[in-house]
Amino acid sequence: MNPAAKITAFTAALAASFGAAYGIGAAVGPGAGSAEPAESTAHAESAGPGAGDSPAGGLQITEGGYTLDLRPPRLEAAQPGELRFTIRDRAGRQVTAFQREHDKELHLILASRDMATYRHLHPTRADDGTWSTPVKLPAAGDYRVFADFTPAGENAADLTLGADLAVSGPYKAAEPPKPSRTASVDGYTVSLNGTLRPEAPEHITFSVRKDGRPVTDLQPYLGAYGHLVALRAGDLAYLHVHPDGEPGDGSTKPGPEVSFTATAPSPATYRLFLDFKHDGTVRTAAFTVPSGEATTPHPTAPSAEPEDGHGDGPSDRDEDGGHGH
Repeated sequence: MNPAAKITAFTAALAASFGAAYGIGAAVGPGAGSAEPAESTAHAESAGPGAGDSPAGGLQITEGGYTLDLRPPRLEAAQPGELRFTIRDRAGRQVTAFQREHDKELHLILASRDMATYRHLHPTRADDGTWSTPVKLPAAGDYRVFADFTPAGENAADLTLGADLAVSGPYKAAEPPKPSRTASVDGYTVSLNGTLRPEAPEHITFSVRKDGRPVTDLQPYLGAYGHLVALRAGDLAYLHVHPDGEPGDGSTKPGPEVSFTATAPSPATYRLFLDFKHDGTVRTAAFTVPSGEATTPHPTAPSAEPEDGHGDGPSDRDEDGGHGH
């Protein structure tokens, strides 16, 4: 087969792969990729006792009158690139005023559909409302971009909007992450105890150790000692939770344990990504947990992108702790 034919064949195969992944997400999560407003879909920011129903976030590109405009919605694998996007209101105007939540106006989460690649980025906003951030993704495939923000104004709701991102290049299907309750990254071992349960708030706790010793001097990151994102397998429904307590409240210790209260939106398998900061560096530990499963820790399992524990390494982090896993 000549080179032109090979390129044509690969392009067709890649397009088919993206189409299949999008179809799965749309089937599992109603509204995935929809451009229609969904006023009744609330953001699952955190769930405490009595929180009740906890709907999934990030399945819609438009919600509450706001739209995530990602442009262009494609990058090239293994090459330095830039994500640019805006948040638009009902009238199509670019939004320029946001409330600060956890030290930032907007949090950007980027994850591959196979849940092997994860990035927590902090883009910068231009005066006209255009957000941008450098990014380098390791492999071709279908990705999902989540913008987590609260518009300025009284009684404004916290929103998570999601959009699909295509990354071109030689494609190889990744093995689905296996269930794991222990993760290793850069000499740290993080263990998970607790259970995600559908429609019921539960405490889950992460314990951080380095070289076998408990870490008791975690550093604040985004106003907390840990930052947790959970993604549902299949449609990448987004559950964003925060720790129980915060630095300086008189009762929350800087390790070795960081606890959260969370509610799973449905019975499913979830991929959990815990960001924590120690010795001036933010690291990410990843876990795969079926909701409602028993809490017995398993032997240490490799984190996503095990070659260095951070995906593309320090060059892909921003100065505020945007990092990969």
